[in-house]
Amino acid sequence: MDKKNVNIGIVGLGFMAVMHIRAYRQVKGANIAAICNPSGNRLDGDFSDVFGNLDSGDPVKLDMSQVKPYQDFQELINDKSIDVIDICTPTHTHLQLAKAALASGKHVICEKPLARTLEDAKEISTAAKNAKGKFMTAMCLRFWPQWAWLKKAVESNQYGKVLGAHFQRIAEPPAWGQGSYFDGKVSGGGLFDLHVHDTDFVQHVFGKPISVFSSGFSKVSGAIDHVLTQYEVKCGAKVSAEGSWAMSPGWGFNMSFRVIFEQATADYDIAREDEPLRLFEEGQEKKVVECDGIDGYVGEMTHLIECIQLDQQPSVSADDGLSAVEICTAEEESARTGRIVTIR
Repeated sequence: MDKKNVNIGIVGLGFMAVMHIRAYRQVKGANIAAICNPSGNRLDGDFSDVFGNLDSGDPVKLDMSQVKPYQDFQELINDKSIDVIDICTPTHTHLQLAKAALASGKHVICEKPLARTLEDAKEISTAAKNAKGKFMTAMCLRFWPQWAWLKKAVESNQYGKVLGAHFQRIAEPPAWGQGSYFDGKVSGGGLFDLHVHDTDFVQHVFGKPISVFSSGFSKVSGAIDHVLTQYEVKCGAKVSAEGSWAMSPGWGFNMSFRVIFEQATADYDIAREDEPLRLFEEGQEKKVVECDGIDGYVGEMTHLIECIQLDQQPSVSADDGLSAVEICTAEEESARTGRIVTIR
């Protein structure tokens, strides 16, 4: 690109849009140029009534003298000044919006899960392959500083091979967007909308699983809202992940991991603000690992803007989003049947 700033148009103006806006504000070269919401809500740029499962600071209010409001999505993608369409809408809308944005020649970042069904995810992936613009699936966990540290620790073999790993992402039911979240047929419940982060990170670190064995239950959506999965991975490590929307209101949100290497154990808990990532090496005292970076949202948006400016493909592709949907679909089948499900 021959211009310094990348102009972004955000469609869907709920919690995820707020997290993206906060991130873009910290990324050099990112310019929030337009917002779009077919319902018309929050087109005044006032997001002070929006909240989610992470404490994200002061309420967001956009200076609408610098941002174009659109209620019609087609008008947004027809705007030639917009470089990137950022899709923060409910999952069941991703297919239609992503295909239209890609067909217009725009770059696209689409929130997870890529789609509710494998068929829709495949269609988005095909459209991305044939598009002029770049496509990125928004898997912010890959860019979270402590998770990025873990990925490097596994790849470097610094502490020996991984013997076992467990990931947790536990929350009370969402108090926002319940019209779509609580309809499991369109959202996929806690498995697809929350647990998908860890499913994707498992494939990111250990490769696509050979098979999954899951148990779980529904609480609020009619789909699987609490899931515990064992992943069979090629390296032989015993890998599992637990995700939940089933905690009682007031419990809040937590994410953590514990990874056992041959010569060390890494332990992360977001609730430990002073020392979230601890490393226990054999023969040494506990070490608190300090990681560079703010959070995964800033990391992923920084990566997106840099890829556009440098004309490079993002590291999280539509195929990665498709693969995560495929694995989650297998987990859903396993939880419902009680059987091991092979992933092809």
